[in-house]
Amino acid sequence: MDAFIRFTNQTQGRDRLFRATQYTCMLLRYLLEPKADKQEVVMKLKKLESSVSTGRKWFRLGNVVHAVQTIQQSIHTTDLVPRICLILASLNRVIYFICDTILFVRSVGLASGINKEKWRMWAARHYYYSLLLSLVRDLYEISLQMEQVAHDRAKKEKSPSQDPLVYSVADEETEWLQSFLLLLFRSLKKHPPLLLDTVKNFCDILNPLDQLGIYKSNPGIIGLGGLVSSIAGIITVAYPQMKLKTR
Repeated sequence: MDAFIRFTNQTQGRDRLFRATQYTCMLLRYLLEPKADKQEVVMKLKKLESSVSTGRKWFRLGNVVHAVQTIQQSIHTTDLVPRICLILASLNRVIYFICDTILFVRSVGLASGINKEKWRMWAARHYYYSLLLSLVRDLYEISLQMEQVAHDRAKKEKSPSQDPLVYSVADEETEWLQSFLLLLFRSLKKHPPLLLDTVKNFCDILNPLDQLGIYKSNPGIIGLGGLVSSIAGIITVAYPQMKLKTR
């Protein structure tokens, strides 16, 4: 109970819970819409989803400052590739949060002259750039982990014996793919924060891909992706050691 209280006392913790609720409503609404006798439930889910989405905007009002702080911290990252990815991703998140705040101001009626569609597309574009750069960083970190695992494995193994059998090209390709997948599995198993961050970013990017028309998805896929991403976010907030650290 104490851990739950500490979690909900954090702004990020409350936002993750609201986000999980929002995407759960989206997923359930998609699953229930084809059923004629569930229209009243669908409408209630739609209203709840809208209310939770509005509530989350209040939690995101201060995220510009947090994104700027992330840029300052990223400057001191020793590795060049993660440093560039983190700085550019954070810059795009700053622009995204600014666009999101402007859209929120319009939604509450403080500035009715704002072009909602234009700012919505700008927000989606910069959110997409931020997630894409984060995924590039994840892939780079995965490659480093795979290289380290392969190196450790090579040190443990003895020198390979000469095998007189001749393999076909198909056998070699299959063996290469199996070795690659096994190496990837071992690398991610050894580094759970990297796995969580990769899954989270991959699931998150489905939404802007759909909004920008790059890859169209249905609300069910977006809802499921958002729910999985929210669960990953809840884990990283509840257990800070599961958050991917910068080096």
